[in-house]
Amino acid sequence: MGCRHRIPLLVAILAIATPALSWREYRIRRSIDLSATNPLIPDAKLPTDLVPLNYSLRIELNAAQLAFHGAVNITMTCAKRTNQINLHAHHDLQVDEVNLEVVQHNVGGVEGASAIVKIRRVDRVPKKPMLVVYFHDDFAAGGLYEARIHFKGQIWENTEGLFQGKYKNSEGEYMQEHSYFATYFRPHLARRVFPCFDEPAYKVPFQVTIVRPKGYHTLFNTPLERTEAVDDHFEADHFKVTPAMSTFALGFVVSELSEVTYTATEGDSQVKPVLRIWARKDVHDQLKDVKRRVRVVLEHLNRYWNEEYPLEKLDIVALPNFASVKPADNWGLILFKENELQQGYYGITQELVYQWLGSWITPHWWSDAHVNKAVAGFLSASTAIAIDNGVEFEGKWPMTILYSIYYEFSKRYPHSRITGMKQETTCSKTELVLRMLNYTLGAETFRKGLQKFIEHREYKTFVSNDIWEALTKQAHLDNRLCETATVNEIAESWITKDRIPMVSVVRSYEKRTATVTQRLYLRERPHDVPEQDKMLWWIPLVVVRQDGLNFTNTSATKWMKKVREVTLENLPDANNFIIVNPEEIGPFPVNYDQQNWNLLADYLQTEQGRSKIPVYTRAKLLHDAWNLAYAGDLSFATAFNMTLFIQYERNHLVWNPVFTLIDHIGRHIDMSAVHKKFEIYVRTLLTPLYEELVENQRDDEERWKGNLRSLAKSFLCKAGYKPCIEEAQKIFRKWMDSTEPDMGNPVANQYICPVFKWGTQEEWEFGLQRVINFPESRVKSERTYLLKTLAGCPIQAAKINRLLNLTILEDNGNFTDNDISLIFKMLSGGSNGYMALFKFLQQNWDVIKARLKDRESLWDNLINSATGLFTTQEGYDLVSQLYIQRQGDFGTAEHIVEKSLKNIKEETKWSDENLPVIEKWLDNFLSRNKLSEEKFMG
Repeated sequence: MGCRHRIPLLVAILAIATPALSWREYRIRRSIDLSATNPLIPDAKLPTDLVPLNYSLRIELNAAQLAFHGAVNITMTCAKRTNQINLHAHHDLQVDEVNLEVVQHNVGGVEGASAIVKIRRVDRVPKKPMLVVYFHDDFAAGGLYEARIHFKGQIWENTEGLFQGKYKNSEGEYMQEHSYFATYFRPHLARRVFPCFDEPAYKVPFQVTIVRPKGYHTLFNTPLERTEAVDDHFEADHFKVTPAMSTFALGFVVSELSEVTYTATEGDSQVKPVLRIWARKDVHDQLKDVKRRVRVVLEHLNRYWNEEYPLEKLDIVALPNFASVKPADNWGLILFKENELQQGYYGITQELVYQWLGSWITPHWWSDAHVNKAVAGFLSASTAIAIDNGVEFEGKWPMTILYSIYYEFSKRYPHSRITGMKQETTCSKTELVLRMLNYTLGAETFRKGLQKFIEHREYKTFVSNDIWEALTKQAHLDNRLCETATVNEIAESWITKDRIPMVSVVRSYEKRTATVTQRLYLRERPHDVPEQDKMLWWIPLVVVRQDGLNFTNTSATKWMKKVREVTLENLPDANNFIIVNPEEIGPFPVNYDQQNWNLLADYLQTEQGRSKIPVYTRAKLLHDAWNLAYAGDLSFATAFNMTLFIQYERNHLVWNPVFTLIDHIGRHIDMSAVHKKFEIYVRTLLTPLYEELVENQRDDEERWKGNLRSLAKSFLCKAGYKPCIEEAQKIFRKWMDSTEPDMGNPVANQYICPVFKWGTQEEWEFGLQRVINFPESRVKSERTYLLKTLAGCPIQAAKINRLLNLTILEDNGNFTDNDISLIFKMLSGGSNGYMALFKFLQQNWDVIKARLKDRESLWDNLINSATGLFTTQEGYDLVSQLYIQRQGDFGTAEHIVEKSLKNIKEETKWSDENLPVIEKWLDNFLSRNKLSEEKFMG
């Protein structure tokens, strides 16, 4: 098994076996200039002088030394004259530069004639994962060349490149440890294992041999062709030549995992692809249903694409202790975490979609990968819903991602400038745009458009515009889109902006028309985003009317074609509401005039109304009203009116956004006198729901009921629901009475915060001592949670001051700077916390300043948490007074307190405008329902 093993030449003729791109197809292709280009891949693209035609690759594993070595032959064609070969090769990969060899084939146009090309030098590019081979003479355009390179590298423990994993499996009475070796090459990690053209657009065949220890077996992208002995300890597995594929889709697993057996059905052996599930024996029983689920998904996708699965085999591996966040979706070989294969259809579907769209048909560059991911996400969700009627999602798709998009893109600075978050939210938004197109163009037109997109694109690449153009052609053909409009334009207006629009509908009841306007949606204040007036979208206006309720017709009544204003005509009379954008067809909130909101609120309070308006639309109306009010675009009286129907509502999808809204509004007003009344209102809404869920609780109930009950209980506890507090104190007392309280916490997390918030100083002090005396042997996350609740839950200043005195003034050695930063963060979550922190800072300024003199980060965190969260004039006056008194003494935090004052001024305006409205509505609500503080605390 020597390093100098010569690989037989894989000549260019092999490339004919599977279609590969000609060099002309590697030209720079135009696409939507997306903000979601993958900046996490700081990759210099290779020159296009040379284009690979195929690879012959041999990798030999040395398990004992956690290393590998091997050789690769890369056959290339010269697209234009050059005197160098540029390849990707990671810094950790050692390349044998001395014995590197390049051969020219068909010299002088003579078939089979070859000659060694004289190398001038070989360079590794500093700070770039690149290998450059320079030559004395230029390569001729159209010439055929082959680079023969030997290399070696390390097998890693983290899941990058070629890595090792370990697991235990029961064998008889004992647990035996095993190792496996696997690859994870997405998005650009093949270069960690062998020199290559490591870009998605270079799709060519691979002929691969893996040399492994005896007793193991190898799974690869293609079926095993033959195995031969190398020596007494190693065997070489030779695999069938792959179809044309990108380097990231290449993958293998060397392991002792075994195939999961199952009861075969008649004719199963003839079904393609050949499907095998692999796992350690201890989990075989849990995975017996995987094969059936994969078959169901494959059949569904075959029908959707109107194209059969493109490979002859598919191996699914449940990889033990697989630490990757995402499965390794190698073509024909998908590696999952064990628990991922035990759950539903969605995860399996997503990886199978990538087998068509990702491996078979591949994004030309990473700037288009987000569209690939969005299509996969949309198809995976719709496929899983079609298969199990949405049981796996509990109806939450797409609401979960939709609401997070609403919150993120309505911030003044979306993503907090975090690149990874930006990529995820842009992918999610693109997925929602696809869902919008599926509705407005029609599911059949959308499906045919995607089929048109993949037709004749096998083994090739695409840019995002290719998808939009295919959808446009089909939409025009089916008369689902006017000839002057294109899906490209529609998609670009949504995808290139890290924002979403808000649509306002103001009806003219006498004329039976409505003026519809669009503008940027912002929740955070101040609304001073640059150039917001220039932002316009293509928006489909799908309209449902009360005098002819029909939620099945999802065609747009009219499109807003990047215009500020349009008019809707032929609307119902003044006694009938309209709903624009039902079922969240497009990712945008909708505001109405006061009368239309009132009609909706009244209708939802009737049993007929709640039964006729679908759940997503009920949730949308509630969600839009509250968020528009929070943003300052709607009266809170109207928003609160829209919640009146919720006391009769029992669908968790409608309730889920309510908890978020309660939290948002509650945090904002908790410094005011209105907050007590708001808590009574919350308890009034939640108590019937919670008590009904408790009364009807069953062991076999749907999971969503347990989640809803838990949420309701949590919010009731926060709002001072006495039965909850008494239950929590009773359970907490068992911990206080235990003989060894530091050895473990028998109290469920849900009970701790209510005790620390509403309980006694003694109970809180007990929790503090558990943090101080926390044993090294216990899990650190338990201590972290306890510290979080100790700081973030209390409403009594005495508890907070005790914690601050101990950690800062007394500088107790049991608390690290990270602990103190966590305390500051938790105190900023509510007015009791940040007010106590502010007063603590004000009263102990000199001592604190001296304590934190050399801990700038901690000082900055303190100033930010103590001054940045006030929302009223009273708060502004307090911070302003401190700023004047200590101006010039804030040090590194000077800019922080200045920013705090600016923000508080904005929040003060909000409070001045909205608190009186909220209080008036709550007073009327409490009066109508004859409610009082004493009733609920008694």
